[in-house]
Amino acid sequence: MQIETPPSEKPYEKPEGERRGIVIVNTGDGKGKSTAAFGLALRAHGRGKAVKIYQFMKVPSARFGEHRMFEQIGIPIEGLGDGFSWKSQDLERSGQLARDGWEKAKAAILSGDFFLVVLDEITYPLIYGWLPLDGVLETLRARPKHVHVALTGRRCPPEIIELADTVTEMQMVKHAFKAGIPAQRGIED
Repeated sequence: MQIETPPSEKPYEKPEGERRGIVIVNTGDGKGKSTAAFGLALRAHGRGKAVKIYQFMKVPSARFGEHRMFEQIGIPIEGLGDGFSWKSQDLERSGQLARDGWEKAKAAILSGDFFLVVLDEITYPLIYGWLPLDGVLETLRARPKHVHVALTGRRCPPEIIELADTVTEMQMVKHAFKAGIPAQRGIED
């Protein structure tokens, strides 16, 4: 490890642009995309801002750790899907669930009622062709000026990355799963 001297002067100038809602993307093959978006939701909620979370690949009855906690503190979180695609009994139905869910998410974004709308794992229905990319882009462009939107999932379409204000690509360096350690409650769910 290289030891560094802490900076003694601010390493950047304060931006002077207009404060407005931004589009945030967490993508990549590393762990932490949804977790980072949930952290934003907690931060916004802690400031008294209205937040709504939509999970495109989770079932409506999902009871993972985040669902239990968000329920306790009053952040609405809604599963829109039917789980992993390889567990689906009917991929056409999975696609329809994504389209129906998108209509809910779109309405929430365009309503202006929320400071932050999280579209968790939305990249998968886009990649699978279940949602039209143009419709998502149009909604992100047409959203009220104060609305922030966070999108998560692997392989985010370049068109969304281009439109976004902030993009973070999570890169996997190591993952316990690859070492044979199964997913664990409280860490992966």
